[in-house]
Amino acid sequence: MQKSKYLVANERDALWGLTISTVGYDEVEAGEPYPTRGHADGYYFQMEAGRILQEYQILYLIEGEGFFRSDHVKDAHLKPGDIFILFPGEWHSYGPLPGKRWKSYWIGFKGRNMDDRVQGGFLSAERPIHPIGFSMSIVDLYEEALQAAMEEAAYSQQLLAGIVNHLIGMMYSLERNIILNRNQFHVNLINKARLRIREALESDLTIQQVANELGVSYSNFRKLFKEFTGISPALYQQDLRLQRAKEMLSTTSLSIKEIAYQLNFDSPDYFSSKFRNKTGMKPSQFRQSTQKQAE
Repeated sequence: MQKSKYLVANERDALWGLTISTVGYDEVEAGEPYPTRGHADGYYFQMEAGRILQEYQILYLIEGEGFFRSDHVKDAHLKPGDIFILFPGEWHSYGPLPGKRWKSYWIGFKGRNMDDRVQGGFLSAERPIHPIGFSMSIVDLYEEALQAAMEEAAYSQQLLAGIVNHLIGMMYSLERNIILNRNQFHVNLINKARLRIREALESDLTIQQVANELGVSYSNFRKLFKEFTGISPALYQQDLRLQRAKEMLSTTSLSIKEIAYQLNFDSPDYFSSKFRNKTGMKPSQFRQSTQKQAE
C-alpha cells in the first residue's frame, strides 16, 4: 500500500526557506516488490542501481528491517525507529531485507533552512541514520504532512515547511537526549547544577563552587554541561542573570547600579555591556521600552 502526493512550489514559496516536493507512506509485506509503483518520474528506482536526487528526503522506518547504502555509507542496517536522510547529489539505495516487512514515511524538500543545518554540522551525509526509536509524535507529524499535502490548500507550502522544521528539530532533540540519557548519573548531575545556578542568581556563587559541591572537577563539569546544554555553565549563569535583569528592569524601581550589584556583575558598566550585547539595548533603553508598552 502506498499513499503519496507530489507538490509544486513557486518562486515566492522558495523565499520561505523550505519547499516541499513529496510526502508519502509505504507499506510492503515480506516478499512484495519494493519500491512500490506510483512514484513520479525521477523518484522510482531499482534497489540494485540506486539513484541520485536533487533534494533532501527524510524517511522514518516504523516497522520492518532494511538496508541503506550511499556514497558515504557502505552498508548499514535499518531497524524500526530509524530516521534516515537522503542528501541532494548523493547516490543512495535502500529497501527492505529479504523476508522482512517495510512500513515507512517520507518527505522530500529543499531550501536554505536545511542547507544551513548541514553547513552548521548538525546533519551530514557522513551520518545519515538517526536512531530515535518509535515516536508517536513523529508519526503524527508525518500524518499531518500527508493530510496537508492531500488537501493542498492555499499556502500549504508554508504549512508543510513548518511541519518539516518541527520534524527535524524533534528528531535531533530525541536522538541527542537518547545519547545523553544513557548515563543517568551525568543527567542528574547537570540537572542539579542547573537548579543550583538558577536558585543562586543573586549570590556570588561561582561555577567552580558548583563543581566542588557536585564532587567533580571543573574541567569535566564544564565539558559535560556544554555537551548537555550546548553552552558553558558560566554563559548559562550569565544568560539567566540577564533574564532576571530584564524582569527587574520591567517590574521594580531599582536603579541599574543596584540591579548590577544585586545580580553580582563586576560593575554597572560591565552589566550594561553584557546586557546590550544580549538584547541590543542599554538597560535604560529596555526599561523605557517596557514602560511605554505598559502605558
